[in-house]
Amino acid sequence: MPVSMIAASFAIAGEEPSGISARSRLQRVRGEARVTIRREGAHNRLDVLRQSGSAKVRLPRIAATAPLEAILLNTAGGVTGGDCLSFAVSVGESAAAIVSSQAAERAYRSPGDFARIETRLDVGPKGRLDWIPQETILFERSALHRRLEADVAGSATLLVAEAILLGRAAMGETLHDIAFRDAWRIRRDGIPVFADGMRLEGDAVAVMAGGATGGSAGALATVVVVTPDAETLAGPAREALAGDAWESGVSAWNGMLVARMLAAGGQTLRLGLTRLLETLRGTGMPRVWNC
Repeated sequence: MPVSMIAASFAIAGEEPSGISARSRLQRVRGEARVTIRREGAHNRLDVLRQSGSAKVRLPRIAATAPLEAILLNTAGGVTGGDCLSFAVSVGESAAAIVSSQAAERAYRSPGDFARIETRLDVGPKGRLDWIPQETILFERSALHRRLEADVAGSATLLVAEAILLGRAAMGETLHDIAFRDAWRIRRDGIPVFADGMRLEGDAVAVMAGGATGGSAGALATVVVVTPDAETLAGPAREALAGDAWESGVSAWNGMLVARMLAAGGQTLRLGLTRLLETLRGTGMPRVWNC
């Protein structure tokens, strides 16, 4: 497993795709969704729900004492140049929530500017948030900037998982002109504990072919768990990822676990990622993952 895939951060860079210019801006979609969860006795209650534009939230019926479950939707069906989506989730003291997405997000060919997706997560003392959206699929000549920022109390638990598919393997798609940038910033008790950046621009096939970058993988995922006993999860996580169908690496230190995955395609990646997440969460995936 390449060291760069196990480290706390990595970067992949190439040439900027043709046709993407800061001067060529075409706004298409705006969407904002914000959810706040509070604890009330033995129950997790919805406190605030705000949704506008193409960003929608659905709240499935669950057991009264289970973590509140929220499913995010982008009614635009994907993003392209000039689009902007913003999501915010706040979990109060001792509350618990699971946030997923109805389907994979799609970044389509851009006519000019970058699409932007920004996520803000906050977890209060003894709270828990599982941020586990389904995959993001990049299409040829797509241009996407993503940013995730999280603030976690020292006694809280935050699990974040994001998967990227470089085209649809079943359709024989390969990406030779894209622009994808992803940045994560996680703070615990106000102190930065995780800073991660990925930049994949130009010919994705050529860049990912390198042994120190992707080993010709067409799908990749990052999972981060911030929790006081994160080190105890490392062994079970490695066992869950054992096998030859994908490459993976797991590290745990100072109350944080980081796992990286590489796979030839999305179906294989999802199989391994599901095993890992079910192990880390101690339960099955939300029903929407199996729809």
